[in-house]
Amino acid sequence: MESLFPVVVFLAIATLGAALARRFGLLAPIVLVVLGLALSFVPGFPQVELDPELVLVGILPPLLYVAALETSVPAFKTNIRPILLLAVGLVLFTAFVVGFVLHLLLPQLPFAICLALGAVVAPPDAVAATAVARRVGLPRRVVTILEGESLVNDATALVLLRVATLATIGSAVGTTEVAVEVLRATGGGILIGALGALVFGFLHRRITDPLLDNALSLIIPFAVVFTAEHLHASGVVAVVVTGLVLGHKLPQLLSAASRLQVGAFWRLVRFLLEGLVFLLVGLQLREVLRDLDEPVGSLVLTTFAVLAAVFLTRFVWLFPATYLARLVPRVRRRDVRPSPKFPIIIGWAGMRGVVTLAAALALPLTLADGEPYPRALFIWLAFAVIVFTLVGQGATLPLVARRLKLPQDDPVQDALSAAGVQQQASRAARERLDELADSAPEAVVDRLRRASEDRTNMAWERLGGAERETPSQAYGRLRQEMIDAEREVFRAARDSGRIPEEVLVQAYRDLDLEESLLREVEK
Repeated sequence: MESLFPVVVFLAIATLGAALARRFGLLAPIVLVVLGLALSFVPGFPQVELDPELVLVGILPPLLYVAALETSVPAFKTNIRPILLLAVGLVLFTAFVVGFVLHLLLPQLPFAICLALGAVVAPPDAVAATAVARRVGLPRRVVTILEGESLVNDATALVLLRVATLATIGSAVGTTEVAVEVLRATGGGILIGALGALVFGFLHRRITDPLLDNALSLIIPFAVVFTAEHLHASGVVAVVVTGLVLGHKLPQLLSAASRLQVGAFWRLVRFLLEGLVFLLVGLQLREVLRDLDEPVGSLVLTTFAVLAAVFLTRFVWLFPATYLARLVPRVRRRDVRPSPKFPIIIGWAGMRGVVTLAAALALPLTLADGEPYPRALFIWLAFAVIVFTLVGQGATLPLVARRLKLPQDDPVQDALSAAGVQQQASRAARERLDELADSAPEAVVDRLRRASEDRTNMAWERLGGAERETPSQAYGRLRQEMIDAEREVFRAARDSGRIPEEVLVQAYRDLDLEESLLREVEK
């Protein structure tokens, strides 16, 4: 009972913080981190010590999995070059620059442990990138690059952290050992992820019960991660590969009922876990400060130097990576030279999150010779990077996006493309209906043909703008009033005892599904 109470409290606060953020048009991750920072100093408020294993194996896998499920594989493949330049090249560049800066300031520390901290603070967080980028309304390609980067960069950082940690604790780490570690982590992760997609895709295809599909969907990220970690491969790579493959094949794997239920389930899981993650990050402040024992002047200098290195390296890397690659003739022919606004906004969106803090907490307790090192300082530096990038950069990201006046995705072009495809789909549906017309009454066939034509007309109506109410909008408005009237009749009949509760539940379910469809059409 007592152990469950803090969890309920944290969930309630995370939900309240997210609701307040939506009410006032703020970014929920930033509100929750600030709320956690404030609550960490409230006397008597429940405190939680963040367990690195819980984050890296319990919280990160489902969040990475759902993000991968929703990632467009064609868009990911189209942007694979900038994604890898950020997820691999930038992570390594940042880690070595931060390690070098820290080693200059603290020359008594081996470079290996300084590099380990660089690996900790190098990767932007998948949760923060997805939560903030979509909320700000950045162009679709920018969001794809940021999400793709955040899906892959944790693997790069964690592999580098593992190598640096081995060197820190005294293991012999040469070129061969590094190559074997990278191959086992990344190659093994890809193989396990592909195998997981094959196995669980087969199971999804055989399951017809939406509840079983939902349960299997929850099991998948943990099963893949546990298998990968047991074989010393990268669980992050494995779960991302599985999520990308299954997400791309999901329309063929799940029934309509399963897709609706699985989608609703993962929206709830992501909402709760993201809220908890950002709240827990803020709540760590008191624990981080408790063990800190550094001179104020040295602490300020070291913190400022690491923050500057983390912030500047992203821009130093981004501009050459964006433009120098286009000196290659093949790349230049394929890609249009982007405006400098794009590397600026991508550079500003490098928010760190809970993975950075969990990795910092997982740093070794002592060096190779058994000597202690300022581990509390390292944890503070990781925490400072999280707060600075998430609260500082994240809070100002909407302002920067507005000042840059980034070209937005053209909704008219999206509607035009959708209408064209819908017309082709309706034509295919009517051709199929004509083939089967003899097997049903003529009135039924005519009704289905009109419904198909209405879907096509509805798609083209969206191109007309918002100056007047379209026929589809009028239909939705009037049908909504009719549904409300039907609900009231069923409720009154239940209350008077004319129908049992089961009949009311079924009637409400049918009406709720129709209303949900109406609301989707209005978007």
